[in-house]
Amino acid sequence: MATILHLTTVHPRFELRSHIKEAQTLASSLPHKVLVMVADGKGNVNEGQGLVSVHDIGALCVGRLGRMLRGSWRAFFAIRRIKPAIVHFHDPELIMLGVLLNVVGYKVIYDVHEDVPRQTLSKDYLPSAIRKPLSWVISAVEWIGAMAFNAIVPATPKIAERFPARKTVTIQNFPIESELLRPASIPCAERQPSFVYAGGIAKTRGAVEMVRALELLSDIPGARLDLAGTFSPHTLADMLQALPGWRSVHFHGQVSRAQVAQIMGGVRAGLVLFHPLPNHMEAQPIKMFEYMSAGLPVIASDFPLWRRIIGGAACGLLVDPLNSKAIADAMRWILKHPAEAEAMGRRGRQAVGLTYNWDAEAPKIINLYKKLLAI
Repeated sequence: MATILHLTTVHPRFELRSHIKEAQTLASSLPHKVLVMVADGKGNVNEGQGLVSVHDIGALCVGRLGRMLRGSWRAFFAIRRIKPAIVHFHDPELIMLGVLLNVVGYKVIYDVHEDVPRQTLSKDYLPSAIRKPLSWVISAVEWIGAMAFNAIVPATPKIAERFPARKTVTIQNFPIESELLRPASIPCAERQPSFVYAGGIAKTRGAVEMVRALELLSDIPGARLDLAGTFSPHTLADMLQALPGWRSVHFHGQVSRAQVAQIMGGVRAGLVLFHPLPNHMEAQPIKMFEYMSAGLPVIASDFPLWRRIIGGAACGLLVDPLNSKAIADAMRWILKHPAEAEAMGRRGRQAVGLTYNWDAEAPKIINLYKKLLAI
């Protein structure tokens, strides 16, 4: 039986897009073994027909450059032993490995989760003088890879614009429709006056403004933010904890998908307040659609694309993400208008059911693989 291999040296083994959505969809739809290759040091897991196995090349325990070199080296020799029919990789740092694999005869797919050149322009840890040149270098490397790879799978239409149309299949990272919806939903008016943010916690994703908005809600008994995820950088935790609004934060840390569903089932709205940076303006953060799938109204940054999504479905409120008072005012409106907020949540859930769901995207990856495998 031929093997399909999904490769990442950065993401966790049960990463939502690569493993839970794409790999599991392929395992349940094609007569091939599906393997996810990771680098976490937790060992191999061998599953049977219709299930996804995991091959671990071992924890890398090095910096970014070391991870790229050591991870590529280990993955190359592991792939040569496994001899998969297709290598589908998920990290931009593996582009040159992908080119090498293509040169030696493998069919290769590059899965582009983020607009990395634009993302580089707003990386705080990079000296500002090198951000633009580095962005150009990354764009050039991606262009070289695009010439070699058999297919490119971007996560958004905006990312897809940078790649050759004849090789590109846009597979949007929409939620599994019913994953986060609890069977016995608590009416909005009966929930605690809480809001949720689940995901990477960073300044550029509105962490400071969210906590400061809570300070402006101090007159509302029990108003709080359920915050789930990890801080980037770790020192951001100290900065947030020093703010007066932090006393109204319930920090959950990194949580499971089941815990995410539980948190979302008890709050009034979900927050997605990314700053207006080049890589954010056309982004489609999965958390926005997950809030909608859980029946939550969304308080989101007022970007043109997000206005079309949130405004088009009439499922939330749009605000200036740099203005904590505007955020607090939107949160206050949700609390004061539970019936309208609940109606927003219903409309968001309907929009996910009609358009923004993984079932609408899954056939695209199945058809791509059938074409590449000639089946």
